Amino acid sequence: MDDVTGLLLLVPPLLFALTIHEYSHALVATRLGDPTARHLGRLTLNPIAHLDPIGTILLFLPPHFGWAKPVPVDTRYLAHPRRDMMWIALAGPVSNVILAAIFGTLLRVVAPNPYLSGSPAGVALIQMVAGSVFLNLNLAVFNMIPIFPLDGSRILTGLLPAGAAERYRALEPIGPMLLLGLVLIGSISRVSVFGTLISPIVATLSALFTGGLLG
Repeated sequence: MDDVTGLLLLVPPLLFALTIHEYSHALVATRLGDPTARHLGRLTLNPIAHLDPIGTILLFLPPHFGWAKPVPVDTRYLAHPRRDMMWIALAGPVSNVILAAIFGTLLRVVAPNPYLSGSPAGVALIQMVAGSVFLNLNLAVFNMIPIFPLDGSRILTGLLPAGAAERYRALEPIGPMLLLGLVLIGSISRVSVFGTLISPIVATLSALFTGGLLG
């Protein structure tokens, strides 16, 4: 299977992973009292509602750094803004880990099946299921990095004492530039800072969820 075909087979798993990630943010925000995402049409499983055109295209181009449209949250509706934002942020990565576990279990079933592994359509299916495990885990672990605006920054803000959280939030304006800078450094040096951080975690979880078929 050539590289172009392999890349195309990752499109459905990627769209599904991003959609569930953003939908989970919107769902938890709605449950915690903020109707903003629902009013703006983000409480949906329609991928188009969540995709950022430029961010999506960049995901398929080296260094494969892209993004979906952030789910809008109005903290004025939240009873406990800092704590509730933590749960809203955590919902995305948790949903991807759950998906990775589901697809990992499915891979254990389909990969050893000789009828699937012996046909082109079956091989494509196996590759898509394996890709779903890999993509969901990478999306989950990457988003847990505590750099604004990634989910990990909102989670850490909710865990820190109030004073420390305010000092940490003062770093928010430089977060996107720091994130982009680290991506560019990795692209130029051929040593990915984020890859070095998350690859061992992804490999460990992949092996755990797939029984050693991945990882």
